[in-house]
Amino acid sequence: MPIVVTWDHVHLRSPDPEATAAWLRDILGGEIVHAPGRLDVNLGGAKIFIAPLEGDSAVSPPPPHPHQGLDHFGLTVKDIDAVAAEIKAKGVTFTREPTTIRPGVRICFIRGPEGISIELLERDKKYT
Repeated sequence: MPIVVTWDHVHLRSPDPEATAAWLRDILGGEIVHAPGRLDVNLGGAKIFIAPLEGDSAVSPPPPHPHQGLDHFGLTVKDIDAVAAEIKAKGVTFTREPTTIRPGVRICFIRGPEGISIELLERDKKYT
């Protein structure tokens, strides 16, 4: 019998979980949920758990891009150019401006909290 999996969550660590959650809410429309002992954000049908850094424990800084391991996460949007203009007006840094990478697929990359790379993409259904 094949293994069946579904996405449950992405787990982030942040020196300021409230600020990270607020960014995900204010920029990408996430919904903040205060859970016992942690802070969650519901974003696009997925959960993001945001844990604080523990006391004085040593934590490595985010690695420079590109690096081995998790590179980015991608979120689908409608009208990527309008979304890009809206979030650029909010001061979001773009590491790649909106561009067509192949017929029917436009992408851009933004820098999220803690240097996280986030891809926004729009797919034209006639090419899927």
